[in-house]
Amino acid sequence: MSGSEASDAPVIGLTTYLEQAQTGVWDVPASFLPKVYFDAVNRAGGIAVLLPPQPVDDAVASRVLDGLDGLIITGGKDVDPARYGQEPHPTTDAPRRDRDSWEDALLAAAIDRGLPFLGICRGAQLLNVARGGTLIQHLPDVIGSTRYNLGGGVFAENEVAVEPGSHLAELVGDELEVKSYHHQAIDELGEGLVVTARSDDGIVQAVELEGVPFGVAVQWHPEEDAAEDARLFEGLVDAARNYRKAAHPEALEGSATA
Repeated sequence: MSGSEASDAPVIGLTTYLEQAQTGVWDVPASFLPKVYFDAVNRAGGIAVLLPPQPVDDAVASRVLDGLDGLIITGGKDVDPARYGQEPHPTTDAPRRDRDSWEDALLAAAIDRGLPFLGICRGAQLLNVARGGTLIQHLPDVIGSTRYNLGGGVFAENEVAVEPGSHLAELVGDELEVKSYHHQAIDELGEGLVVTARSDDGIVQAVELEGVPFGVAVQWHPEEDAAEDARLFEGLVDAARNYRKAAHPEALEGSATA
């Protein structure tokens, strides 16, 4: 990315894991994110900034978003079922309440100010829960197979049908082969959300939030094949660039005359 390109590049915040991690002699709690996520953002023309879970309130979330032009709620462990009024299924991950709270606050602040956002896997589920929806806690109980979660770090491949006329369809077309790694999915839909993709068994694969410039969330992992197909990330980066132009026209005028 050249200097002139960088001056116009939107800054995209990506939420991260907070887990015990080992590297060299160290075995400590650490914030991290697989490189494919921020590679996808860079490839699409954005600048990636990682956002580790930390204590948060509305003021902190707002301050963080002051420095961003777009937001990605990334994949990871299951959302705490207490957030949607259920007891945990035996297969549900131990809750990461700090991450749930952090991402919920960032997402609420993004929606409030019209900041473009993309939810990925857990990010789609968190969006649905944040809007008052619920989740299916273990898909094999419902569909009778593990087609969406092969285990062992191997991504399953599934076909999804995209709703014609949706924002998602504008980006990726009406049909798409995707990489899946999840055992949960959206159940009761949250307020303001519209289903924009399903698989052939009826499972929700994507939603969009009405009334915002760019609010797309997918159940699959587009970062895994973004080297070949970066359209979702390009859509977010384009929306973030437009947001930056509207929010900070003086900065862009300055870079153009520098």
